[in-house]
Amino acid sequence: MTGPTDNLRINGERLWESLMEMAKVGPGIAGGNNRQTLTDADAEGRDLFKSWCEAAGMTLGVDKMGSMFAVRPGTDPDALPVYMGSHLDTQPTGGKYDGVLGVLAGLEVVRSLNDLGIRTKHPVAIANWTNEEGARFAPAMLASGVFAGALTLDYAYERRDPEGKTFGDELRRIGWVGDEEVGARKMHAYFEYHIEQGPILEAESKQIGVVTHCQGLWWLEVTLTGREAHTGSTPMNLRVNAGLAMARILEMVQAVAMDNQPGAVGGVGQMFFTPNSRNVLPGKVVFTIDIRTPDLAKLNAMRARIEAEAAKIADALGVGCAIEAVGHFDPVTFDPILVGRVRSAAERLGYSHKDIISGAGHDACWTSKVAPTTMIMCPCVGGLSHNEAEEISPEWASAGADVLFHAVLETAEIAG
Repeated sequence: MTGPTDNLRINGERLWESLMEMAKVGPGIAGGNNRQTLTDADAEGRDLFKSWCEAAGMTLGVDKMGSMFAVRPGTDPDALPVYMGSHLDTQPTGGKYDGVLGVLAGLEVVRSLNDLGIRTKHPVAIANWTNEEGARFAPAMLASGVFAGALTLDYAYERRDPEGKTFGDELRRIGWVGDEEVGARKMHAYFEYHIEQGPILEAESKQIGVVTHCQGLWWLEVTLTGREAHTGSTPMNLRVNAGLAMARILEMVQAVAMDNQPGAVGGVGQMFFTPNSRNVLPGKVVFTIDIRTPDLAKLNAMRARIEAEAAKIADALGVGCAIEAVGHFDPVTFDPILVGRVRSAAERLGYSHKDIISGAGHDACWTSKVAPTTMIMCPCVGGLSHNEAEEISPEWASAGADVLFHAVLETAEIAG
């Protein structure tokens, strides 16, 4: 059976134009973007998004974490809003679609509702969450974590970037400290549309990922303390080599992840050597271990084993070892009713789809603690993300936005 709205689509050309326009803000050096959170480029991107929301007749609110909430009113003044959202910040060498697609697809849903003259019982809203990436300030999903009550505002404001600048100071500097209490907004539901950041959908020729779960993760920041010494004149048996300890720990993390197959990953993507000179053994090495799995027991067992074995490796070399958890969330099961609406929308629209588990963390992981939540994914070329070569097609972008449109419309309810 079909309904009166089953053939409706968003304006795919307009969505793509918006993506390309936003990509001009904070351009990277190889075709992507460097629009890290709380930079001048981030502020410019926020201003552009604000102007688009206001042109679409939405009202904008900003909370004390700088997260932006644009609302299209509903017909029932007591009905809670249906939110769509993601983030506009990027990695230092980020792509044009990671996060941005979810925000601008939300905007396109609102624009399409306006074009079609459709009123909804529930308000329809868009969220741009601050510091989803965690590239500049750890942990990732910082603002949504405060929103969900998992982190405190003071904790967030005290986070420092590699240059020692605090989150709070930088938020004030770019002029995006709002007056809303974080988490005061209530949501009827939350949808997040995102590129897959993996190769499964493309490899299986599926247009839509129906996201049922999200992996849990631990970020473990390891600080190894050795002794700075000349690399040429210090005998091998007299070295206290923090770099060697790091190398052995990296091999151990690989082994732990492999021992927990299937469904577990682990690695290191960031490290800092001090003094970072060619002919000086490092006196200190700081790096972050990233482990993930959708199995909570496995996730915590991996963490325990890594911490125990890292301490043994460092001790054997006379190196000091301190480990701090700087990011964490448990595996997430998304709301089955919303998941079902996404799946049904894809089927009604004739888009190929499959159930999928998100390997990456998203703001939806935190919103799921305070509201019914789910995600939609589209393929990305080669599964590549967090890379300036990240790419999707206009057709993929539109298909997922169509599904988002229909799932949100069903949830927000067409006004009678």
